[in-house]
Amino acid sequence: MASNTKTMTLIKAEDLSKNFRIYQRGDGIKGYLKSFVKREYEEVEAVKDLNLEIDEGEMIGYIGSNGAGKSTTVKMLTGILEPSSGTIEVDGRNPHKERKKNAMNIGVVFGQKTQLWWDLPVKESFKLLKEIYEVSDEDYDNRIDEFDEVLQLSDFWDQPVRKLSLGQKMRCELAAAFLHHPKIVYLDEPTIGLDVAVKERIRDFIKKMNRQENITVMLTTHDIGDIEDLCERVVVLDTGEKIYDGQLNSLVNRFTSRRLEMDIRNGEKFSIELEGIKEVNKEDGHVEIVFDREEISASDLMREVLDNYEVLDFQIKEPDIESVVKKVYNEGLED
Repeated sequence: MASNTKTMTLIKAEDLSKNFRIYQRGDGIKGYLKSFVKREYEEVEAVKDLNLEIDEGEMIGYIGSNGAGKSTTVKMLTGILEPSSGTIEVDGRNPHKERKKNAMNIGVVFGQKTQLWWDLPVKESFKLLKEIYEVSDEDYDNRIDEFDEVLQLSDFWDQPVRKLSLGQKMRCELAAAFLHHPKIVYLDEPTIGLDVAVKERIRDFIKKMNRQENITVMLTTHDIGDIEDLCERVVVLDTGEKIYDGQLNSLVNRFTSRRLEMDIRNGEKFSIELEGIKEVNKEDGHVEIVFDREEISASDLMREVLDNYEVLDFQIKEPDIESVVKKVYNEGLED
């Protein structure tokens, strides 16, 4: 964290809930005709009694399976949706009632929605955003130069947005979200579909903005690599309810195992006995080892294998976020 001053709570939600009414139509023609006389609705709780505090300069992972309530929460924090009940403050403001003032202090990369102009060159989109957010000429020039060092925007600065690759477009979206030096940035799946090199560049940029500029970041993602590289704290949602709020390491170490998959010459003869190995599966020279990350490291395991076998190919597979959430929900958090 860049600042040595006492941190302040920037986001505070108490008993926050959001319900939606979903129209239910009966089956067949009879059900369709009945809906003209009397419509029936189902009440769906997207977010239930959420209590959440995020301090200035924090970077948290906000995770959960599809439909857990992540996007609904972010939409309430940005002011797009009004809560059904409970209270919410973002930098001392009600984000829905003071939506314009709230918008000037936040940045958003949200799903497939773009803040760039499709047919304009990248630089013209940024000039428009500069005027919208009232960024001074000096600050604008300094920030574009700073962003270019990490994101290399100058490589496609003059191209229309519609001609950018997915990776180039996401780099632009990130720069646009941080352009006006907001206090808070909400990132929804910022690395989805990107190759390893672009992911690394984007993660480096996010870390730089958080650590050097003290910008608070709330990250929703299904990529555990994003979470592990960027966040120390995670909040886990399941069916609208918060089921975990704490350090990432304790969550991952407790509820997940890693897998080492290898193609080995004469793999049908493979055998290994080490502390921390939970399971070994073999089939036609392909070997899968499930191991506990707290008891044995991947490097130690790999060293033991290479000392005794000829490995043709290998990869280490991390669990996805859904499996983490499922285990937390099913197994509970009691000691």
